[in-house]
Amino acid sequence: MAVASNIFVELGIIVILAGFLALLFRWARQPQLLAYIFVGVLITPILGIITSSSVIDAMSTIGIAFLLFIVGLEMDLKKLKTVAFISSVGGTVQIAILFTTSFLIAMLLGFIPLEAMYIGLMLAFSSTMIVMKFLSDRRELSTLHGRIVVGILLMEDLFAIFALSILTTIGDFTPSILVLALLKFVALIAAAYFATKFIFPTLFRFAARAQELLLVASLAICFLFSLSFHYLGFSVAIGAFAAGLTLGNLRYNLEIIARVRSLRDFFSLLFFVSLGMGLSLGVVQTYWKELIVFSLFIILFKPLIVLTLCTVFRYTKKPAFYSALYLTQIGEFALIIAAQGKLLGHLSSDIFSMVVLVALITITTTSYFVKYNSQIFAFVEPYLTFLDRYNTEGLEFLPQDHKPKIVLCGHNRIGYSILRKLKRNKKNILVVDYNPEIIASTARRGFHCIYGEVDDEEIIRKMNLRGIKLLISTIPGLRENLILIKRTRAVNKKARIIATAASTDDALELYKAGADYVTLPHFLGGEHIANIVTGVRKKVINLSEEKERHLHELRLRKKRGHDHPMQFG
Repeated sequence: MAVASNIFVELGIIVILAGFLALLFRWARQPQLLAYIFVGVLITPILGIITSSSVIDAMSTIGIAFLLFIVGLEMDLKKLKTVAFISSVGGTVQIAILFTTSFLIAMLLGFIPLEAMYIGLMLAFSSTMIVMKFLSDRRELSTLHGRIVVGILLMEDLFAIFALSILTTIGDFTPSILVLALLKFVALIAAAYFATKFIFPTLFRFAARAQELLLVASLAICFLFSLSFHYLGFSVAIGAFAAGLTLGNLRYNLEIIARVRSLRDFFSLLFFVSLGMGLSLGVVQTYWKELIVFSLFIILFKPLIVLTLCTVFRYTKKPAFYSALYLTQIGEFALIIAAQGKLLGHLSSDIFSMVVLVALITITTTSYFVKYNSQIFAFVEPYLTFLDRYNTEGLEFLPQDHKPKIVLCGHNRIGYSILRKLKRNKKNILVVDYNPEIIASTARRGFHCIYGEVDDEEIIRKMNLRGIKLLISTIPGLRENLILIKRTRAVNKKARIIATAASTDDALELYKAGADYVTLPHFLGGEHIANIVTGVRKKVINLSEEKERHLHELRLRKKRGHDHPMQFG
């Protein structure tokens, strides 16, 4: 009873402190992950309230398992088809460059090869949890840079899972052990695929009849895989990932995610607290030089690599730069690998603490990079001209003597529908977009196109603003729309201007600047649903016919390669 009481007291202290600090960090607009790590630092290295971390360590292991279980459940390659090339090839090249460079830096700083290999792996992976939170909070998951980032993160997650499977079987790094680990990894994926196809559909069809049974069955599969692969020489985290991967392809995966997420959040809290508890503050004195070098490597060199790769893959500077800013940190996989290395005796406590501090520094820095991304881009853009040669050649479908009468800026979901209505006027329309795939597909449909940013002086010059009759902007960025309105009104008072806003305040400002009409996509969506509901109630709209019309439209969009989510620009 005394032991149980002590555990309850320790957990109580952790949760209470985590609750207060999470609120404080939320108010300061900092990631909650930092609050949890700080709780661990506070209760052990600083105040010494909890000195025995065995129970917390055990629960943190479960936290890792649930983290990877959710990663497996949410992994959906179909959503990233439009950025598959940059995600797969670009993500792989980025990981290879970062791993090799950081490995060499670690060797130059005096680390032994095994430690340098760990450091190379840890510095190669960004934080899926943190970045997804940032993208979600800023409503940028469906933007072009959002999809690029998610695709690269998915690639990093796959490599991180593979790395974990290797590290748990390595004592001395030899080719034969590497091959064996690879075979085990392939066998793991094969087993997961077999279970998904032939076992779990029937099992979960029955379990889904009761919500409680669905949760228990999901947890049972998670622990079954974790324990099985643990006995095969893998970590429990790998087994949990395999379980998530198998259940993620079931029709009930969203319900499973909704029920498991709360457990994941609680146990991952304990994982990050345990990281803080194991932190040695003396490492700042011992490894201050390494801390500075690795932090600057992530903050400066990593975004430069991502930026360069994105532009080489023909994306313009803005989405490439925004993608780079989102990836300027190391995250949970780096910490999981560090914890795994410490557990296996491959890493010392000081190196483990150094990695945690690098994560703290880089995650905090990323939060400010993301918050002020537009201001940072405006400041550095003049210094990025060396990247221009990669993204314009061969992507302009506009005769030099062409003088458009209608300019459409941004071919997102709204722009696609607008072009369908204006297809009879193809020769008089010019489409401007910064997604090379969109430009190529739109050109194939016979429209004149320019690839680039709408606020670029050269692009504005080619729009023929002096002679146009209609300017349509589906880009919700306030700055871009204000520039377009200002430049058009300076040379053309008669042109009609239709702009798009992300908020009511932005819409009012655009009207003040001279827009003839401003759309708010979420407002129009609500109006559309309201009209359908009213039409159904008045029996002037047949919902079955409306459904068939919508299905036809969706199939047509998919056939033409426009089944991607809404993007800005």
